[in-house]
Amino acid sequence: MHHRPKIGVSACFLYPDPQRPAFAQKTLQYLEQSVPHWLMAGGAMPVLVPALVGDTARGDVTAQHYAQWLDGLVLHGGVDMSPTSYGEEPLRPDWAGDRARDLYEMELIRAFVAAGKPVFGICRGLQVVNVTYGGTLYQDISTQHPQARLHRDGQAYDRHFHPVQVVAGTRLDSLLGAAASEKINSIHHQGIKDLAPDFVVEAFCPEDGTIEAIRHRGNAWIAAVQWHPEFHKSEYGVLDDSALLHDFLQAAGAR
Repeated sequence: MHHRPKIGVSACFLYPDPQRPAFAQKTLQYLEQSVPHWLMAGGAMPVLVPALVGDTARGDVTAQHYAQWLDGLVLHGGVDMSPTSYGEEPLRPDWAGDRARDLYEMELIRAFVAAGKPVFGICRGLQVVNVTYGGTLYQDISTQHPQARLHRDGQAYDRHFHPVQVVAGTRLDSLLGAAASEKINSIHHQGIKDLAPDFVVEAFCPEDGTIEAIRHRGNAWIAAVQWHPEFHKSEYGVLDDSALLHDFLQAAGAR
């Protein structure tokens, strides 16, 4: 029987809110279904990796156990990172982010990399990878980089697009080939300010230089994109980035 890679997907956290129905007064961990369905399109078996700590935590299961059992890790998009995770204070209260989720995902990244398993980051995932390895973020691109184009449109959401420029000679360039001149979706107001050491930029927005894809330059298999490949549909006239998925799953299968 064909071996299907088992891919851990980091959860989004939703905290208790008395304004919501009774079940939402508990902490919820969830996946937006496009991410597991994107992985399943490549034949993989997605597995949600729950939080490892918290007020209901019990047992002795660790990030290392998941990293040994699973074949790779995908970091799901979602809420802002906390600026405290890269040594800053939030410029505005609504940019405070989710420090608990930051710590959980950073621990998962380190565990999977230590186990020799590939890691792929999507949107927030790119930002978490960058911060985990010593980089920083713009808390808000339009405030801190006012010449930049708009990178998030709340109304258009995943139908907000801009061009992408893939850096010649990179792994991403070899994967995408001629497709690399097309457009990508853009659903983020934060982005990389200082790139982490040991990473290379693989793509950027040609209109303002915003970093759109990065990859570890050493032995670790870590790649991340600022856009959402799981939302890309051919009818939108966007980049066919399916080669990214297959490259990641091939690396996972090889482990």
